[in-house]
Amino acid sequence: MAGAAGKITLDQLMAALERPAKPSSDYDLNPDIKLPAGRKLRPAAVLFGIEAFGATPQVVLTKRASHLAHHPGQIAFPGGKQDETDASLDHTALREAHEEIGLPAAQVNVLSHLLPHETVTGYLITPILAEITTPFTAMPEANEVDEVFRVPLSFVMEPQNFRIEARRWQGQWRKFYAVPYGPYYIWGATARILKSLADRIT
Repeated sequence: MAGAAGKITLDQLMAALERPAKPSSDYDLNPDIKLPAGRKLRPAAVLFGIEAFGATPQVVLTKRASHLAHHPGQIAFPGGKQDETDASLDHTALREAHEEIGLPAAQVNVLSHLLPHETVTGYLITPILAEITTPFTAMPEANEVDEVFRVPLSFVMEPQNFRIEARRWQGQWRKFYAVPYGPYYIWGATARILKSLADRIT
């Protein structure tokens, strides 16, 4: 179990990755949804970046720009689809983090990959777990990001802070995980990725 604020360490996270897990998806709570056979998913990566240099380790998240056509105003990890020029998914996550929030790759230490997450929009997202080694000045890319903020790692590694909610999507009720924090409503793929790791912490 995640304990009081600041009690979750990078060593605990790495130990958690040794425990059994399976890939997650936007469909986990909706078993009645039938997925088409042979569907092709587009590879993507996000940076699950943790600032562990302070008293309380923090997870860096973004609030997507409100004018975007897809997922406006939603909370997300920095990241995006893999480009043909990306040498690896690590490169994708680091490139996107630099473009979206101004995080220099030189200040990031990649630790591991989490199991991939399938989205309703047809992406297979690989979360890249990484340590942000020194403070950086966030520079949100105005066309993509409204805000960069931090959430205590211990908060999002506590399964009891998550709840199941539902809303109508394409004429059907769809359930999803949410983990609200202050004014930030973290839900959908981002919440599911966080919970996947939280469930492995003991």
